[in-house]
Amino acid sequence: MSSSVLWKASVLHFLDDPASAPAEQAWEYVENGALLVRDGYIVACGMASDLQGDLPEGCEIKELPGRLLVPGFIDTHVHYPQLEVLAGCGVQLLDWLEQYTFPAEKQFENRDYADQVASFFLDQSLSHGTTTALVFGTVDPTSVDAFFAEAKKRNLRMICGKVMMDRNAPEYLLDTADSSYQDSKALIERWHGVDRLSYAVTPRFAPTSTPEQLTLAGQLLQEFDGLYLHTHMSENPKEVEWVQELFTTSDSYLGVYDDHGLLGKRSVFAHSIHLCDHSWDRLAESDSSVAFCPGSNLFLGSGLFNLSKAQETGVKTGLGTDVGGGTSLCLLNTMKDAYQVSQLSGQSISPLQAFYLATLGGARALHLENRIGSFKPGNEADFLVLDPTATPMLAFRSGKTKTIEELLGVLMVMGDDRVIEQTIIMGQVAHGRDS
Repeated sequence: MSSSVLWKASVLHFLDDPASAPAEQAWEYVENGALLVRDGYIVACGMASDLQGDLPEGCEIKELPGRLLVPGFIDTHVHYPQLEVLAGCGVQLLDWLEQYTFPAEKQFENRDYADQVASFFLDQSLSHGTTTALVFGTVDPTSVDAFFAEAKKRNLRMICGKVMMDRNAPEYLLDTADSSYQDSKALIERWHGVDRLSYAVTPRFAPTSTPEQLTLAGQLLQEFDGLYLHTHMSENPKEVEWVQELFTTSDSYLGVYDDHGLLGKRSVFAHSIHLCDHSWDRLAESDSSVAFCPGSNLFLGSGLFNLSKAQETGVKTGLGTDVGGGTSLCLLNTMKDAYQVSQLSGQSISPLQAFYLATLGGARALHLENRIGSFKPGNEADFLVLDPTATPMLAFRSGKTKTIEELLGVLMVMGDDRVIEQTIIMGQVAHGRDS
């Protein structure tokens, strides 16, 4: 039987980037609004009074006074195996990998352990408002099997891939160029396109892959339709220098990936802090995307992302928590970090733009804007019920706001997972704060 629900609350979603489009074309906010959902898909978004006039027979009505409906948050770069190294203090990127990350990732050869962490990660992601993520596994295919199995149980739109890493890492984590190709191919054939799951070809970053392995990564992208490419780039100055030493014939860090056929639609490069003008232009020309990970960049002391340059060149950009280099799975916290990084760079962003980056911006970066990221009719009904009164301080401060932009600023600066009252996946409640 067909199932319809009318969700009545204030409603906000984005139609375009507020940084480049006029307000009336960039977002839609309806204070006394409603969202009509049928069988897991968006039917309509608008004034509650308009939508209530012609409801399907048997439609359930959910009254949510004082709440705000927004599309589900989209995390464009995160490592699910790194939950246990979150808040590993005292070092920068390359030492952090050796000291914290590599030993933690070795444990994911154990399927029971991988299942437990994948389940915990996905439940925590839902409780923090993340409905879609682009996710790193480990070098062991078991980590990806575990992740996709748990995501499938929850009917989530998720993207993940096995790390490809055949040099410059501990022996116990290395694969080979050929084994990484064969393992990735088997995972693609097993999971890519199943339900709401997609596969990402995932070389960790240029220094841990030989040219042969990067070439085979590019071959996988040619052999299968709709794959993602997910890797790191230009995160740390010492890392950039290292890449120059390892790949002497490439003209830049981005050039290494370009030389091996890894740029293009659905290629996502995390961090991308220390880039030359040519690299920005090439990202735009190839329709590649970047993941802006301000929390991780601050915690590891990597640098400040140039959001204005991404906007100027038209490079699609989403937000990434980058846990465990990042310090929280909550994209509200990541929005606050993005605002602070932009302030330090003299490029202040508005709360509206921060919420855009976490929703439609992330969907565009993943080329999923026709499925998620907004309340466009026909999109999948992944969305959040936000409570601006979740804590006494939030209730006090939210009560003083006069515009939706002011309210979003309060939520992004003062909010955390307690703001996420419900997380809805394909029209069904997947997380409830009080349950």
